[in-house]
Amino acid sequence: MSRALDNLEPKSLWGIFEDFCNIPHASKKEAKIVEYVCSYAKNLGLETIIDKAGNVIIRKPATPGMENRLGIVLQGHLDMVPQKNNDTIHDFDTDPIRPMVDGDWVRASGTTLGADNGIGAAAALAALAEKNLPHGPLEVLLTIEEETGLTGARKLEPGLLKGDILINLDSEDEGELYIGCAGGLDTVATFTYKEEPVPAGHVAYRVEVKGLKGGHSGLDINLGRGNANKILNRFLWEASRSLKMRLAAFTGGTLRNAIPREAIALVTIPAVNAGKFEAKAAMLEAAIKKEFGEVEPNFSMKAIRIETPECIIDNSSAVNLMNAVYACPNGPMRMVSDMPEVVETSTNLAIVRTENGKIEVASLQRSSVDSAKDDLGNMLCSVFELAGAQVSQSGSYPGWKPNLNSPILKAMKEVYRNKFGKTPDQKVIHAGLECGIIGGIYPNLDLISFGPTIKNPHSPDEKVNIPSVKLFYDFLLETLKHAPVKP
Repeated sequence: MSRALDNLEPKSLWGIFEDFCNIPHASKKEAKIVEYVCSYAKNLGLETIIDKAGNVIIRKPATPGMENRLGIVLQGHLDMVPQKNNDTIHDFDTDPIRPMVDGDWVRASGTTLGADNGIGAAAALAALAEKNLPHGPLEVLLTIEEETGLTGARKLEPGLLKGDILINLDSEDEGELYIGCAGGLDTVATFTYKEEPVPAGHVAYRVEVKGLKGGHSGLDINLGRGNANKILNRFLWEASRSLKMRLAAFTGGTLRNAIPREAIALVTIPAVNAGKFEAKAAMLEAAIKKEFGEVEPNFSMKAIRIETPECIIDNSSAVNLMNAVYACPNGPMRMVSDMPEVVETSTNLAIVRTENGKIEVASLQRSSVDSAKDDLGNMLCSVFELAGAQVSQSGSYPGWKPNLNSPILKAMKEVYRNKFGKTPDQKVIHAGLECGIIGGIYPNLDLISFGPTIKNPHSPDEKVNIPSVKLFYDFLLETLKHAPVKP
C-alpha cells in the first residue's frame, strides 16, 4: 500500500515518521508510540529500557575501531502538540495524522503535523539501523510529555545515561547549532464568580476571534502575531463600559506553550444597544486588521446573535477578569544584550477558561536569565492578585547556559564546514529545550541541539522542509562518524 511519504529521502527516516503519524501520540498519551519504539529497537537486537517516568533509552555498542570515541546520546521527545482548526474533524486520541507533500514541504490537513519532534525522533531511530555507519558508543533517549511541562526530562534519574555528549534533535532551523535555551515558569490565576440571572431586556451574542496564526510561544513570540485572548478581551473591556455588556463565558487558547489562535465569549447586551454593539465589533475588527496588516491577514472577529444563556457572571468578577487580562503583559519583554535579534524574556497569555464558578487564566514566562524569569513571574502575580485572583506558579525549569568551548560544538562546526562548505550559525533559542533540565541532572554532559527546518510548530500550519531533512540527517550521520576522541 502506497503511503504519502514513500518517495522522500532518506527513506528510512520518512518511513519511521509516517509510522509515527499513524500512531496517536499527543502529550500524556504516548503509550502506543512507546510500544512502537521498543519493538523497533528490539528488532534490531538493541538493549532497550523504559525508565520509571516512561522515557525510552536504547543502547548500541561502538562499531569496531570506534571504542575510543566519546559516547553520544541522541535525544528527542515522543509527544506532539494536538492542535486543529475549529472546522477540522479530528480525534487526536484515535485518528492518524494525514501527512501530505506540498512542494518542498510536508504538512497535515487542518492539524498539527508532529514534525516537532517526530522528525528528530525518527532520525535517531533511523541512525540506529544504519548498517555501514562507524560510530562510538551510542544511546538514544526519547522522552515523554515534553510539550506539557518537560515531564519526562524532569523525571529522568541520574545514572541511567552512559554517554558523554547529548545531541538534542529538537531545533527547527537547518544550518544552525543551538548552544543555549530559555528556562520557563507557569503562572495560573484563578478567580471565583457567582452566577446571576440575565437582566431583563438583554439579548445575547457569541463573539468569536478566529484566523490568527498562533504558533510556538517561544520561537514565534517575537513575530508580532495576535493573541486571541488579548484581542477578544480588548473588545469585551470596551463594550462592558460603553454599552453595559455582561459576560457569560470566555474561552480562549488550548495550550500553555502555544500563542492562542482563537477565543470565544458569550455575552449579553441591552437590546437597545444591539446595533451599537455590532457596529463596535465591526469597527474594532477593521482597526485590528489595520494594526496587524500582513502579519495576520486572515484575522476575523464576529458578533453573532444567539439564544440567551441561562445565567451570566457576576459583574464584579467579570470586571476584575477583564481588567487583569487587559493589564497582563504579553509578548517579548527584553532582548539579549549581545544578540539583539534573540528574545531574552517573554510571556504568553495562553489560556482563559470560565466554568463552574471558576475562571482560570494560564500563562507561560520564558527567559534565558533565571532572575528575569522570576521577576516577570512576580509581575504576573501582582497583576492578578490586585484583581482578586489566587495565583499559583509551578513547573519552573532552568535555562541552558552556552559553553563556547564545547568539544561537540567544535567537532560539529568542522564537520559541517567540510561537508557543506560553510560554517553553521551558533544560536541561543528562546524555548524550553530539554537540554537545560537534562544538563542539570547530568552536569558533565556536553550539550548541543540542531534539527531540520520546521515552520509554525504548535499550530495547524506546521510544516517541515523536505530538503532540509536530508541535510539534517546527513549531518547527523557524519557527526556520529567524527565523534570526539576520549581525552
